[in-house]
Amino acid sequence: MVSTAAAEFADQSEKLSHQHPETGNDDGIAVEARFVTPQDPVLVTADGNRLPPVPLDEAHKLNVLREELEHHEPPTASSKESLGRAGNGQAATSVAEQVVTLATEKTKPKRRRTSDGDLRQAMPPTHTNPLFPPLPLYGPPTMLRDIQCLVFRVSSFFLSLAFLAVIVLGALFTSVGPSLRRRWRQATFRNPDANRPFYAEEVRLKKKRKDDEREWLRKKSSSASRGSEEGNSVNGDGFTPTEGGPDPIVCDPAYYARRVGLDMEIFQVQTEDGFIIDLWHVYDPKEYTPLPAECRKPGLPESFEALNQQSKPPTTTTNTTNTTKPPKFPVLLIHGLLQSSGAYCVSDDASLAFYLCKSGFDVWLGNNRCGFHPRHALLDRRDPRMWCWNIRQMGVFDLPALTARVLRETGFGKCGLVCHSQGTTQALVALAKEQRPDLGERLTVFCGLAPAAYAGPLIGKMYFKFMRVITPAMFRLMFGIGAFIPLMMTMHRVLDPRVYGWLGYKVFSFLFNWTDTRWDRGLRDRMFQFAPVYVSSESMRWWLGRECFAKHKCILATKEEWRQEEREDHEQEQRESELAAADRDMEGREGVEWSEHAAEAHKRKPKGSSAWYNHQAPPFALWVCGKDDLVDGNKLLRRFERGREPHVSVVHSKVIPEYEHLDVIWAMDAPEQVFKEVREVLWKTCNVRDQVRVPKGCEDVEAWVHPEYGEGDADGLQLSSSEDLSP
Repeated sequence: MVSTAAAEFADQSEKLSHQHPETGNDDGIAVEARFVTPQDPVLVTADGNRLPPVPLDEAHKLNVLREELEHHEPPTASSKESLGRAGNGQAATSVAEQVVTLATEKTKPKRRRTSDGDLRQAMPPTHTNPLFPPLPLYGPPTMLRDIQCLVFRVSSFFLSLAFLAVIVLGALFTSVGPSLRRRWRQATFRNPDANRPFYAEEVRLKKKRKDDEREWLRKKSSSASRGSEEGNSVNGDGFTPTEGGPDPIVCDPAYYARRVGLDMEIFQVQTEDGFIIDLWHVYDPKEYTPLPAECRKPGLPESFEALNQQSKPPTTTTNTTNTTKPPKFPVLLIHGLLQSSGAYCVSDDASLAFYLCKSGFDVWLGNNRCGFHPRHALLDRRDPRMWCWNIRQMGVFDLPALTARVLRETGFGKCGLVCHSQGTTQALVALAKEQRPDLGERLTVFCGLAPAAYAGPLIGKMYFKFMRVITPAMFRLMFGIGAFIPLMMTMHRVLDPRVYGWLGYKVFSFLFNWTDTRWDRGLRDRMFQFAPVYVSSESMRWWLGRECFAKHKCILATKEEWRQEEREDHEQEQRESELAAADRDMEGREGVEWSEHAAEAHKRKPKGSSAWYNHQAPPFALWVCGKDDLVDGNKLLRRFERGREPHVSVVHSKVIPEYEHLDVIWAMDAPEQVFKEVREVLWKTCNVRDQVRVPKGCEDVEAWVHPEYGEGDADGLQLSSSEDLSP
């Protein structure tokens, strides 16, 4: 019966809507579940906005009931009576009518049934990957839900405060010994920093910063006395700083860009599930004029589908003041866990973002959902649905949205992607064939710095083990259903930046076994101004809880799967060794039979049968830290070396034995050890080398040719790939 379907649809829609229809707000009523991937549905509301993903069965039920309404007329008077009976009263009748009317109006253009059959036949899988269990379902606000949220907020405030206090006290206690040893060396007239590997360079840079500060103040004073703004000097690299003097240590990446002669503009991007996230564009003010603020606001949700429908995308070259030079090739950088992309901007000219920009790339810095300023198209930050996400949503929604916006603004068909730590995780998750493999077709290369695919030994530490043994319910009681320990952000705001920087280093060093041995210690307080940011408790539960990463120690394979793969690889290596010995020592039919047996065993289960990626994956380049206890990059390298990913071409890989997890972006020798190679990889995989500016230092770098193509096809590949560029 139509009336029954209408009543059921009204109930389901109310269950998933932004606000309950009784509030009189029609705009937030859920009318459709749109599947971005087979396991990632987002809710489309009556006004065209989006709500975050819901469980698969709930999303599919909404669509099935909506489809039944699409093929019938709106409810008649008799069916309205049935709706009233189903809704227990006149008030429920009006609400149900309101929901059904909205749904039928919104779906009128879709009335015709497709040739693929109805939704019941096209049902997506109702099970989820064991690494990505279903997220909780929070409906529209009700008194009961508000009371439950209040209970979680109160309990998590005190319990997470106690947890944070234990961590801070542990960090301070473990720092007592090193501090006493340092004071003893000073008391005995010995330099405690003399054994630091870059101590002489640190002293030189500290003196240079002091000299630059004095020179800046002198010129500003001289300019003020003449009533002129002149006086800014050009650096040796041709860039003119527009900020200077003593460093106030601020949480503002644009300020640090101006200190090295660059600048930054902020774009706001809407993801396909409605989150508003920040995208920072680093530029040379001599060559580019920032867009008006109106052009940088969020529009419709960014997607590759919308990008494909644009007849001629705009390009940043329209704002370029120097039109004699070719455009720069775009590169997107993504940050790590609990950080923002400001982490790429803290080391002056030795910052990766500024290094690539001055080399000749168009640099864009992506930030994940919530960050410093949690925003959503519909949801308030107090709504638990605002925080119901983990690494899967960051990969499936945030990364494609940021990539699509970069391509829309620049007019290119592809861009380079550079990620660090958690950023590599969300890229590896997004590129998987079950998630968003189409992302790979928009990237020329994926550069992973300290790739986080397998857990390191640090996951077994006592404080991480505690978070793994408590139940999901206890985890939510302790850390809430909103932001993860938001008190950290409060401390960020109220503490002096030098105190906060010192304390931040002590705590993170205690948690993750990091040291500042290879960093410029004079910039350390600045480095910790861009961490932590707001992240969801669900996200931290994915990393550290008992169900996901901490249990399986891998992002895309269960513990049983990857251990079985390692056993198979070990057995294969043994077979190959025995086969080689047999070829040397055995003759005749016995040796032939042995070879045939080994070949048949390999044929029965080829290594690519458990591959994470398909042919859409871009080339990979990986830089692994040899002393990284947080993640095990060597396991990921072995996965590629042993042929587990036949569709992935690893164009560059490097293990740096002395590096820890953050050294790939903050070490004083990172420009030589990492950044230079990243620059060369970005250029050799660029698909429009004939139409963009050649980066500095890459004049002799040859183009990379895919193994499936010969050298003679390289020009053809480049031409076919550059058709998307609209200069």
